[in-house]
Amino acid sequence: MYFFKIIIGLFISLIMLVVIFSTSIITFLLSLIIWCLTFPFDKNRILLHRLTCYCLALWAYIMPTWRIRVEGREKIKKGERYLIIANHQSQLDIMLSALLFADFKWVSKAEILKVPILGWQMALNKYITVKRGYVNSISQMMTDCENAIESGSSVLLFPEGLRSESGEIKKFRPGAFILAEKQKVPVLPIVIYGTKDALPKNSFVSFGIHRIHIKVLDEIPYSEIFENSPEENSEKARLLIEKHYKLIQKRIELDLY
Repeated sequence: MYFFKIIIGLFISLIMLVVIFSTSIITFLLSLIIWCLTFPFDKNRILLHRLTCYCLALWAYIMPTWRIRVEGREKIKKGERYLIIANHQSQLDIMLSALLFADFKWVSKAEILKVPILGWQMALNKYITVKRGYVNSISQMMTDCENAIESGSSVLLFPEGLRSESGEIKKFRPGAFILAEKQKVPVLPIVIYGTKDALPKNSFVSFGIHRIHIKVLDEIPYSEIFENSPEENSEKARLLIEKHYKLIQKRIELDLY
């Protein structure tokens, strides 16, 4: 039975990789057309980002072994600029954050730009990258985030930095709250549950059925952010996300969803 599950998992993952590769080519070609047509008046690449989100949502929802639930999407105010933060456990986290269907710029590792098609798509969308371990790159990333917010976009980043292999939510770096305080924008916390096992680190194969939950929490207003230090705010946000993560975990274990 275990061997059979492995074979099924490999087969499904292979089919998904073929679907992702073929549709990503189509999406990139469409993106090039949209980029050419909208370049003069869509400086924030809003249409391109929406196309990217729809493509990522398609990949997420057609995966037959993932049971995805998104909660609280209505809390995202249209036209509001946010500093969006989320816990980080898997390569899937960026894909699944697209299910928010909000206008924002991702912050991702610079190495992704070297990936054919995917990296080109990121460059077209003007997503923000950072090269880990390089102080100058981190400084440039912060500047790029500021510019994106000032131009009207929200920014989504993972304050843990590296993915958590254990599932435990690690210490948050204060950079998100430094940006939020400087730009006078609210912080929007997002909880991501279930991606660690759905697609483990250093793997492109998903085995078994997985329940994935994305939950949008209430925004943390700028007035509250201003009252505390970035370190205090980042720890409060980590505890808040951790609390809701554990609630989701408990409900799924009790089959209440």
